[in-house]
Amino acid sequence: MTKIFAHRGSSGTHPENTFPAFMEAERVGADGIELDVQLTKDNKLVVIHDHTVNRTTNGTGNVRDYTLNELKQLDAGSWFKGDCHDAKIPTLQEVLTWMQHNTLFLNIELKNVTLELPNLEELILKEIERYNLAHRVIISGFNHYSLRKIHELNPDIECAILYLEKLFKPWDYAAIIGARGLHPHSPKTDRAMITEAEQKGFPVRVYTVNQEERMKQLIEYGCSAIITDYPGKALNVRKMVHKR
Repeated sequence: MTKIFAHRGSSGTHPENTFPAFMEAERVGADGIELDVQLTKDNKLVVIHDHTVNRTTNGTGNVRDYTLNELKQLDAGSWFKGDCHDAKIPTLQEVLTWMQHNTLFLNIELKNVTLELPNLEELILKEIERYNLAHRVIISGFNHYSLRKIHELNPDIECAILYLEKLFKPWDYAAIIGARGLHPHSPKTDRAMITEAEQKGFPVRVYTVNQEERMKQLIEYGCSAIITDYPGKALNVRKMVHKR
C-alpha cells in the first residue's frame, strides 16, 4: 500500500517543520514525515527548510549565522495563520527523541546543495545511530555526492535521490551512488517509470502531491509513497482507492 509522508509535517495545515505540524501528521495517521536539516553557527542540527529564517520565523538572516540558543528565541509559528505562536525551530535530536514514542518513518532531506555544511552527514548519522533509528530513516537530497558519502559511512541506511527532471533509468543511476530509493518531482513522474522502478526494487516516493486527483492516480500506479502537505487528505484518498 502506498505510504503517506507528511511534507515538512502537515505543512498545509500547520507551520512547516515544527512540532505542531509533525504531531498533526501523527494524529491523522500518516505513515511518515519528511523534514529538512541544516546546521547552526555552533554546528547543531536544526529542522528548517530555507537557508534564512526570514520566511518562517519573526527573525531575519542566515540560519548558519545563528547559534542554536539564538534560533530557539524565534517564533516559528505565528507567520502561519497566526495560531501557533509557541512553535519553535526543532532540533533533529528533539525529533528523534519524539520518534521513540511512535512508529513513523522519517525522511531527512539534506539542505547542502547550494551551501557548504561541513560534516553534516557524519553529524546526522551519529544522531540516527544514537537513537537506533536506522531502520525507520530515509535520507534524501539533491546533493548526490552527499548521499554517496552517507552510503559509504553507513550502507544500512537507505538513501534516496531527489531530482526535478526525468532521468533515463534512474534506478541505474541511483545504484551507482549507493541509493536505494527514488524521490522524483510529481510533474515529471509517469506510470511506466514507477512500474519499472518498483519492479526493480527501487521504491518511488513522489513529491509534492497536493491535488486529490493526482494522489488517486499515483496510488493507483502503485508508487511506494507520496509526499504531501496534506496527509489527512491523502489518507482519505487512499482509503477511497482501496475501497473500490
